[in-house]
Amino acid sequence: MPMSWFLLSLALGRSPVVVSLERLVEPQDTARCSVGLSCHLWDGDVLCLPGSLESAPGPVLVPTSLQTELVLRCPQETDCALCVRVVVHLAVHGGWEEPEEGERSDSELQEARNASLLAQVVLSFQAYPTTRCALLEVQVPAVLVQPGQSVGSAVFDCFEAGLGAQVRIWSYTQPRYQKELNLTQQLPALPWLNVSADGDNVRLVLDVSEEQDFGLLLYWDQVQGPLKSWKYKNLTGPQTITLNHTDLFPCLCIQVWPLEPDSVRTSFCPFREDPRAHRNLWHTARLKVPSSGIWQLDAPCSLLAKVALCWQVPDQGPCQPLVPPMRQENVTVNMPHEFQSVRGHPNLCVQVSSWEKVQFQECLWADSLGPFNNDMLLVEMRTDLNDTSVCALESSGCIALPSNTSTRAAHLGEQLLQDFRTHQCVQLWKDDNLGALWACPMDKYIHKRWVLVWLVCLLLVAALFFFLLLKKGRVKAAPRARTALLLHSADGAGYEHLVGALASALSQLPLRVAVDLWSRRELSAHGALAWFHGQRRRTLQEDGVVVLLFSPAAVAQCQQWLQHQTVEPGPHDALASWLSCVLPDFLQGRAAGRYVGVYFDGLLHPDAVPAAFRAAPLFSLPSQLPAFLDVLQGGCGPLPGRPADRAGRVAQALQSALDSCTLQSGTPGCGEAWNPGPHPAPK
Repeated sequence: MPMSWFLLSLALGRSPVVVSLERLVEPQDTARCSVGLSCHLWDGDVLCLPGSLESAPGPVLVPTSLQTELVLRCPQETDCALCVRVVVHLAVHGGWEEPEEGERSDSELQEARNASLLAQVVLSFQAYPTTRCALLEVQVPAVLVQPGQSVGSAVFDCFEAGLGAQVRIWSYTQPRYQKELNLTQQLPALPWLNVSADGDNVRLVLDVSEEQDFGLLLYWDQVQGPLKSWKYKNLTGPQTITLNHTDLFPCLCIQVWPLEPDSVRTSFCPFREDPRAHRNLWHTARLKVPSSGIWQLDAPCSLLAKVALCWQVPDQGPCQPLVPPMRQENVTVNMPHEFQSVRGHPNLCVQVSSWEKVQFQECLWADSLGPFNNDMLLVEMRTDLNDTSVCALESSGCIALPSNTSTRAAHLGEQLLQDFRTHQCVQLWKDDNLGALWACPMDKYIHKRWVLVWLVCLLLVAALFFFLLLKKGRVKAAPRARTALLLHSADGAGYEHLVGALASALSQLPLRVAVDLWSRRELSAHGALAWFHGQRRRTLQEDGVVVLLFSPAAVAQCQQWLQHQTVEPGPHDALASWLSCVLPDFLQGRAAGRYVGVYFDGLLHPDAVPAAFRAAPLFSLPSQLPAFLDVLQGGCGPLPGRPADRAGRVAQALQSALDSCTLQSGTPGCGEAWNPGPHPAPK
């Protein structure tokens, strides 16, 4: 690797050894032998294939030891490369065996013993990312062929390598008569660059002369893709640069080069084994779910981690890894991934673990499919006898069915197996060689088991209610959760993910949330128009609130609707369907107390909302979240918990989804960001 004389003089010039470094002018590789031997170097490199050991047919020439020496290959006076010269010492191995009667005549044996030895010696060189193999033909005259005796050495010039590189060299013959020799050597690094600790900080001391101008680049050396620059400076030596310990990562590297034409850059990565750097890497990494079923691990460096699918039960116990039958996979950071051939389920989550410790966990379909289901997961495993076994996954492990244990799955073992055999369970994943995963609904068993208890409770409640009614004349109804119906436009997967995040966050409060994303089967069966009319009527009858989510696309279609530029809504036109439901209430003055308008920060300006809809309160989320939650509370009494904590939980979930949507702005996956240019005024 060519580099300027400046860098080599900096790296090696203070060492007394450098004064004696030999300079090679020849740009091509060469070989020579000691006195008495003859050498020939094959043109170009050869394949590095040692082959298997063979028995020597007689005396053979083999390498006995390796030596290296640093030299400089300088095609031009100021353009030199650090080069590794290899010296291989050779000796005669084995001897002539007395032939059996009839095998060889005495004259043939004598002729063989008087012949010279010819050997093909391979030198294999490895210094990341370079691998080379050179082939030398060495001939030894018969007079020097003495079994067990050294015959001399061969010298190869030379293998180029970079400063600070670790090189490995092997030597063997073709054919190979003994185990190959090997040698590992660490080349000089950059003695003028020193890394030292200063409390919580790290100091980089660059001992460069005062007249020398040089460039300094700090970057993250990522396995996938090009290097990612962090800091760049043009400096004049000497310099001391201070880094905070939180800035350290295993892939943080330093690149230095002189500010002169055609200079070569030298890189140094001193934090690959630093424990602080590895801790910082895990603290910085983030597991995200940009859309349903898709996960991505973001980190500045590559991570030694495994990812697996797991099953989360509704009681918030530990998520059970589905390994086996599914396999763990290595994690590739900063790239979206999905589990192939897996059907969506709200209880399926992804786990990222390292050194047997779970580092991250996210549920893949929480926003699109709603809260956890009370399903039992059955694991079907293939056996060696081409048969299958079935077990039920619980917190204590996978319980074989049927079973005599005292777990819930064991009590319902026969019923679960019957559901499995009659295809009443939903298949989530299948592999012909490993097995399958099945989700079996448990609600019907829970209802059957507790039906008598519920009847008794209902009778007691009815008797108590009747007694209080007779005693007081009236009973004040207990407060119930208020219904919130979310209406939005179909702006793409990114915007639907944002709407789903808002619905999921609100469902964690004492609110009953209805959104078309969670009712696609009903929507498809009854049609968009009938579904929205029915949901609006039910929500308003129960003193609920209808939340209108305004996006750029929704506003544009509302403007067209108000200006009579659209056709009658079809059965699958969601926006036109809910507009036909709610617009009469606004035009006839019945919107107050029944409707709330919402838009997301940075995606829309409040003035863009048509005037016809401003009769209802309008909020920007998450910036006006506390006021929005107060309006949703209505007359149902205060929500449990402190308002700040309540709003904080919702805002955190919503902001994460909004950031993901904003990053995708301008793509089909998310609605276009708000453009403050002119927009038509509503008529």
